[in-house]
Amino acid sequence: MGYRILADVAMTAHFLFLVYLVVGGFVAWRWPKTWFAHAAVAVYGLVITLYGFTCPLTPLEHDFRRRAGEEGLEPTGFIDTYIEGIVYPERYAATAQWAVAAVVVISWAGLLVKLRRRRQAAATSSRRAGASSR
Repeated sequence: MGYRILADVAMTAHFLFLVYLVVGGFVAWRWPKTWFAHAAVAVYGLVITLYGFTCPLTPLEHDFRRRAGEEGLEPTGFIDTYIEGIVYPERYAATAQWAVAAVVVISWAGLLVKLRRRRQAAATSSRRAGASSR
């Protein structure tokens, strides 16, 4: 039972990582300081995708599942086990990766626009405050 729980925790952490990878840029619209964490997650996801590295959670979950008497993950990993063929057909893997990249870029562009508008509004209000105190 304990290994099953540990495997489920690893699986949940994987899913949360992927969700944050996709929507973390939009989270930064509300909390701009979280952009740095999202940038780290995005770079890590990009490196894993480009170089085929294995996320440390994958062998961990696989081992926990095997110790719990279950089948482990697919040999190709977490995404092939839980996402490809379930969320989207396997033949659209590259399209899904490009879509995630596009969402990240759009969220960062939107964050940049929001931050520029916020700075402009702050500059305008400080000029008004300076002019009214004269």
